[in-house]
Formats: sequence, C-alpha cells, structure tokens
Amino acid sequence: MSLVDAAYARAAANGFGQSCEPEVGRLLAALAAALPPGARVLEIGTGAGAGTAWIAEGLRPRTDVTVDSIEADPAVAAVAATGDWPPFVRLHVADALEFLATAPGGYDLVFADAFGGKIEGLDRTVAKLHPRGTLVVDDMTPVEGWPEDFRAKQDGVRRALLADPQLVTVELAHGSGMIVGVRRPPAG
Repeated sequence: MSLVDAAYARAAANGFGQSCEPEVGRLLAALAAALPPGARVLEIGTGAGAGTAWIAEGLRPRTDVTVDSIEADPAVAAVAATGDWPPFVRLHVADALEFLATAPGGYDLVFADAFGGKIEGLDRTVAKLHPRGTLVVDDMTPVEGWPEDFRAKQDGVRRALLADPQLVTVELAHGSGMIVGVRRPPAG
C-alpha cells in the first residue's frame, strides 16, 4: 500500500474527515518532486498524514530532503505517527505559531493547512519561505455551512495572500480552492 493510500485508510479508520483532497495532494507531490537538493518542506496541520504522504511520495526515492510536519492536537498526531514514514519525514506535536517562531532556517515548500499558520500568523508562515520558496494554501473556496466568522477569516487569508507584495500568487479553482504563492527573491 502506498503512503497516500495508507494515510487515507488511517483517516477513515479514525474518523478523521479533514484530510487534504487528492487534487491538492497531487499538486503537493508535483511541487515536491521539483524541489532542489537539500530542500526543506514544512506542512502545518499534519492531520492523519495525507498531505505528508503526498509530499513524501513526490520526493521519493530522494533522501536529501527534510519534511517537518506539525500537528497541534496530540490525539490526531498519534494517528499520523502510526504511519511507516521515510526517514526524511519528521512529525512534530506542536503549536504552529510557536514552531514558526523557534524553528531555525526557512523552507522551500510550505503547505499551510491549519488555523495556526494560515488563519492566524500567516505573516510568520510567509516569513519562513526561502526566496523562490512555494506556499500552498487550500480551502480557499467557501463551503456551504461554514460559519460566517470562519468564512470572513478565510476570505481575509485569501485577500492577504493575493495582495502580499512578497509573493507572486495564483488562485486555483481546483480541489478545495487553492492559492499558490512563490516568494520573490530580494531585489538586486
């Protein structure tokens, strides 16, 4: 069974219904496959590990990369930890904003899929991107049933990303709706 199939099976077996959609996952795998040697990847919001699995599958058979995946909920993180992860994947049980404040260095690919780091602290997430690093944010298309305050917060994230002068962005009506941004290199 592939890492991806195993992650979706773990999610289903544990009643975790918030895994990234396959369309988002395929994009993550493609972006991961294009990363330079020694790249660093950050996923904010491990969940049951579906996004992590897509990223790892895109990186295989490489071993020169590091994938840090953060989950704030210890019970959910325990579900992801049962996966058979390649050695380059490191799962962390941590508050995203604390991790962003203390993690050394930056990242070449960031998948922001949790409240912390996306709704709250988006500026910290963008700051962790290396120049020419790629940020993927999903769930940008409103869904019927979202509470109005959450819908307003998601729209605020959408507007902030599309207007951020540090990023070159594109909005994709794919999967749950995504914004992909690349951090501009310094002038000069």
